[in-house]
Amino acid sequence: MTDDPATEPLAARRAAARRRRRIIGAGHAGQEQTARRGLGDKDPDVQAAALGALARSGTLTVPDIARALESDAVPLRRRAPDAALSVRGPGSRSTLHALVIGALADPDPLVVVAAAWFLGERRVRAGVDVLAQVALAHPDTRCRESAVAALGAIGDPDGLPAVLAALDDKPTVRRRATVALAAFEDPRAEAALRRSAEDRDWQVRQAADELRGDEDDD
Repeated sequence: MTDDPATEPLAARRAAARRRRRIIGAGHAGQEQTARRGLGDKDPDVQAAALGALARSGTLTVPDIARALESDAVPLRRRAPDAALSVRGPGSRSTLHALVIGALADPDPLVVVAAAWFLGERRVRAGVDVLAQVALAHPDTRCRESAVAALGAIGDPDGLPAVLAALDDKPTVRRRATVALAAFEDPRAEAALRRSAEDRDWQVRQAADELRGDEDDD
């Protein structure tokens, strides 16, 4: 204990930063045990760095992701879906996908955004129904936008109604929805593109025009 309590948080932050750098270095060096010890660190940012280090060294497991998504540490939960892309082996296409779909209900919006991104990257069709719910009803615009983008990346026909509904959302969501329409071969998507070409937001109109190409010149 020092005589000046105000200096203690700064000292703690510096110590955590040193541990975080050590963990990151372990990931680059393939030192799994050193990186894994970081998961038990008292600092959430060090824990998140450990998750990334294990992902970088190819030693991250499905149970690691499960524990991260169940953690009270928000930085760790935010990092988990991104790190999960590196996971291979048993459970990486079943249990892992179910875990990340479950993360769409996380109270932290950025965890939801990261989970939607993972599902889009992995083209997880099992996540379409929950992504559609997020796209339609989540109170955070970023989450709705990310869910719409994931639905477009997956391209499952069951996701189209939510993408169409997103064309009545805020401009950022409408832009994502317009781009997502390109994934669907459906007359409703074609009609929606024509509608987006007349949207009041110029970026929505631009996206629609680029997707339609020279269609109107024929």
